[in-house]
Amino acid sequence: MGLNDKAWETLLERLDILSGIRRTGFYEIDAKTIKTVREPRLMAKFDHKSNLPDVFRKNGLSILPISRFRYIIGEFEAYQTISYNTHLTPTSISFPSYISSIDPTNLYSESVALHCAYASGMIEDLIGEMSMPTISGRMSSNNFDFLISSKGNSEQSISISKSQIEIDAGYESENRLILVEAKQETITDFLIRQLYYPYRLWLNQVHKEVIPVFFTHSNDVFSFFVYEFVNITRYNSLRLVYQKDYVIAHEDIELNDILEIASSVSTVAEPEVPFPQADNFVRIIDLLGLLVENNLEKDEITSNYNFDARQTNYYTTAGMYLGLIERYINADHVVVFRLTPKGRNIMRKHFKAKYLSLASCILEHNVFKQVFSEYIQNGYPPDRNRVVDIMKACNLYHVGTDSTYFRRSQTILKWLQWILDLQNT
Repeated sequence: MGLNDKAWETLLERLDILSGIRRTGFYEIDAKTIKTVREPRLMAKFDHKSNLPDVFRKNGLSILPISRFRYIIGEFEAYQTISYNTHLTPTSISFPSYISSIDPTNLYSESVALHCAYASGMIEDLIGEMSMPTISGRMSSNNFDFLISSKGNSEQSISISKSQIEIDAGYESENRLILVEAKQETITDFLIRQLYYPYRLWLNQVHKEVIPVFFTHSNDVFSFFVYEFVNITRYNSLRLVYQKDYVIAHEDIELNDILEIASSVSTVAEPEVPFPQADNFVRIIDLLGLLVENNLEKDEITSNYNFDARQTNYYTTAGMYLGLIERYINADHVVVFRLTPKGRNIMRKHFKAKYLSLASCILEHNVFKQVFSEYIQNGYPPDRNRVVDIMKACNLYHVGTDSTYFRRSQTILKWLQWILDLQNT
């Protein structure tokens, strides 16, 4: 169990919070009470459902701030599922050659990714007007009420009084104010509050259209999700208007580049690391990007990013298998993950070199190279039973049962598909 899991279990039991929610539909708690078990800033900020403590997930609970020092807990539908349109072709856009303070191939913080998006003209293209960056950072909300969907198709009325909010970026044009919440990873959902509270604040501050936008930068793709609140007083009235993706113009990756890597790479001995069970290779790249900025404890990855505890284990292990991530025990006897020198070197490369280097890290493992060779020779992927046969001949570390081999075979096919899809970026 993570630290938040243990702390919230203690509070829910001590204060009988679940009984309070059953009686009234919600439970209010102040920061001072939360602090008796752990810091409120760590206990009440869950940007994704996967970050919620186990006891919250089991009971369908969410938590929202209602003032600077008070929170409300209930069976609220606080999150918005997000789906990437994978059929969308990103718009290729040039980066100004006179700007040297931003390297568009090495964007590993949300603020720098947003600066790059603005400097390259993405924001202007997104809204169809010239704009200027005008607001960002922490500020206080105004006082307002809203209705939020709750368990059983009911709605709960909530009153907000000067809650702290944070805006990653705001861009103002002649007719619009764009409010952006940013994440430096692929996500599956987000906390609607991150758009709704700033939206309600600035709706009363400017006589312009206020547009909430969710932005992610992952796999070198800039994705913008432009929303609207259909009903101002309803938290869950968020509707996606459109998604638009961009990439900074770069040298294309072609099939011959991939085949050259596959034919020239030398195989390495299988590491004494559990064979990967992490199908989405883009998430591995997300994790590598997060580790460029900071070494992270396991609990930090699970609590702050779109990884649950199981995914944290799977994806850190996958990075270790590839020789890109290593773990160590810090002075507080806590497990911490960091990039290896090899991983850091790869993540600093420009687009084409970076992704071909990552492909090389996969194909230097004999099992991946053999399956890839059959894939190319036949023009279609081997079936999973054939992949298992190849796996068994490659002396993989700590893969025991046939069912485990079969599950891991899916990871092999997904990673090889990611490699082949590079030629379409």
